[in-house]
Amino acid sequence: MPGRIEDYALIGDLETAALVGRDGSIDWLCWPRFDSDACFAALLGDTGRGRWLLGARESNVKVSRRYRDNTLILETRLESDTGAATIVDFMPPRGKASDIIRLVIGERGEIDLCTELVIRFGYGAVVPWVTRLEKGTWQAIAGPDMLLLHSDVEIKGENLRSVSRFTVKQGERVSFVLTYSQSHLPPPRKPNVDHALADTEHFWREWVAKGQKVQPWPEAAARSLITLRALIYSPTGGIVAAPTTSLPEQIGGVRNWDYRYCWLRDATLTLLAFMNAGHFEEAEAWRQWLLRAIAGTPEQLHIMYGIAGERRLTEWEVPWLPGYEKSAPVRVGNAAHAQLQLDVFGEIMDVLHQARKGGIATLETGWSLQCQLLTRLAEIWEQPDHGIWEVRGPALHFTHSKIMAWVAFDRAIKDAQRYKLDAPLDRWCALRDRIHRQVCERGFDSARNCFVQSYGSKHLDASLLLISQLGFLPADDPRVLGTVRAIEERLLRDGFVQRYDTEVTDDGLPPGEGVFLPCSFWLADAYAMCGRLDDAQALFERLLALSNDVGLLAEEYDPASQRMVGNFPQAFSHLSLVATACNLAHAKKPAEQRSEAAISRR
Repeated sequence: MPGRIEDYALIGDLETAALVGRDGSIDWLCWPRFDSDACFAALLGDTGRGRWLLGARESNVKVSRRYRDNTLILETRLESDTGAATIVDFMPPRGKASDIIRLVIGERGEIDLCTELVIRFGYGAVVPWVTRLEKGTWQAIAGPDMLLLHSDVEIKGENLRSVSRFTVKQGERVSFVLTYSQSHLPPPRKPNVDHALADTEHFWREWVAKGQKVQPWPEAAARSLITLRALIYSPTGGIVAAPTTSLPEQIGGVRNWDYRYCWLRDATLTLLAFMNAGHFEEAEAWRQWLLRAIAGTPEQLHIMYGIAGERRLTEWEVPWLPGYEKSAPVRVGNAAHAQLQLDVFGEIMDVLHQARKGGIATLETGWSLQCQLLTRLAEIWEQPDHGIWEVRGPALHFTHSKIMAWVAFDRAIKDAQRYKLDAPLDRWCALRDRIHRQVCERGFDSARNCFVQSYGSKHLDASLLLISQLGFLPADDPRVLGTVRAIEERLLRDGFVQRYDTEVTDDGLPPGEGVFLPCSFWLADAYAMCGRLDDAQALFERLLALSNDVGLLAEEYDPASQRMVGNFPQAFSHLSLVATACNLAHAKKPAEQRSEAAISRR
């Protein structure tokens, strides 16, 4: 039985990541990449589907956890009547090999511990052939994959598991190293544990020191930025939405998606979060990934890509995994990659606009591609699409999608005018004005004084909170204020914001999900822009309180059960936390902050 989603912590090596439970069990790991098959899949089934437990043998042990300051090194302290020990879990930034290192440090008396390693390649389906190479070293091979376990304690095989029971006394240290390699290569050498720990600590602290503190929430913002950095695939600069697949948006439900890919709509918020925090290298790597991924014929633009820019993300179900707490199906791949989502055109134009303003791109970079994309958008912007929430129901004329089409032309016009870039300005300006008029006429319900989810609809959508942040209308416009009030009345659950009402919106799936955390951050931003700073800060503080004991957030939160739901940790949630923290810290409106030199290179 896996733990609660909020009971997990993240470790990673900048190319993949693992989830470590409070009980010391690593229940999820895809090796060697974020999107590889999982070799530990107990998170979506049971322990027989792969996990690595390292914890206390007694049940009455007190457990506390923390990350070492400004690092991704996890420390789990175990205290019993007889003694205490700390387990240090980390993955050194990827070098020639990929390692998980687990170090047990005896601190008081003595404490009885155990380890159980269950390797199951292929999302829990494939049992490897395990052999002992030499004392303290075991090898597990299945097809192309190989894992090596180096252990300071004696390991024995037991029911297709590698187990050990041992005692650690004060002053003793016991280490375990698990290394991935391709099976046709010679086994990699065991790393020096102490050197690896020191190097990992130095890497993370040096990286954090390059940025700027976000006051008055420096710890929360720094933890979110570290999490985001851990979700970047370093070889390409692509950032995964989450390191997991199929953690449910409702326990027992079917809204279970694979988030181990890169969404274009995260682009603007990603770039702004890193630039606002002074991490320009990551922002530049993301911009370069974006340009490579979208290169090609505009008609073939996707809304998401693989971490290296792959386009074929075929979705299939894993029948042998029962799902997290029986939330089936478990999905690999994401069929939404082939949807038409008009908002991505606006996201691309906005992110390249911000990159030019932030000084991380030459003025002409990507301009020819942008012009081609706008030519395509001019042809299709009046078509229905599947929108920001990737609904699997019928395509509609989503109001947010049309607003983002306006954003696409607006940002391109601004760049062409500011940087003297060649462009058909008259045509673009006329089309921008036409889109604006249409949205205000067809996406607005004058009887209720609010914008609606789609043309002719009576339903609301949290994406409408972005209207003033995007510069479509000023924050004090009565239509914007009316929309904020309507969302407060209809989409709030225990003070947090739903994406939309799944009970009345035909999105092709059974109703029911948690509150989507980025939407609540958007409401805090909207409050700030409307001058409701006290409300904005109060909501932000409530959102911070949802973080788990090591500062991580999932995609959603279920107020009824008071549990996190959805994939974890979720980049969009942490991006939104950083963005709102910056907005409130500067006491400026989000839309204004986007246009100022605070994000320019120092």
